[in-house]
Amino acid sequence: MFKRFRPSRARHRMVLGSCIGLLSATAFAEVPDSADGPSWQLFASPYTMHWSHDDDHKPVFALGIERIDQDRSLWGASAFRNSFGQASAYVYYGRQWDHFLGQPALYAKISGGLMYGYRGKFRNKVPLNVGGVSPAIVPAIGYRVTPQSAVQLNVLGTAALMFSYNRNF
Repeated sequence: MFKRFRPSRARHRMVLGSCIGLLSATAFAEVPDSADGPSWQLFASPYTMHWSHDDDHKPVFALGIERIDQDRSLWGASAFRNSFGQASAYVYYGRQWDHFLGQPALYAKISGGLMYGYRGKFRNKVPLNVGGVSPAIVPAIGYRVTPQSAVQLNVLGTAALMFSYNRNF
């Protein structure tokens, strides 16, 4: 009759609720546009929330660099340890839309490229994996806290939601 309390689900809800609260608390802040010209962006992801529990899951940490051109097209690369502790990488091309939903600080992104990782017994955890290389598409939504800093949520297919901090330079 009663569902059993699962600490991992409670933690996921707390993190998601905190992010929503942060976004809504700053929703009326006016943040100037990012640089008009091309820019570079470093990003770090300290936490990834999986949609479902798997005893094989390990903490995921990602670092990356991205070039955003004046027309808001972008390309970049990321290195990370995947959910199963394997060294992995993602190289991609994509697009960013500023002033998403009419909000000056909100932006949306989509990227597509090739991901390397998920080898051995984990090769079937991602579709179309050939020799550890598979195609990937990552939609994201971000909130620009300052002209140089942003927080971003990346949707990793049916697997997870990745939280990142992005810094323009």
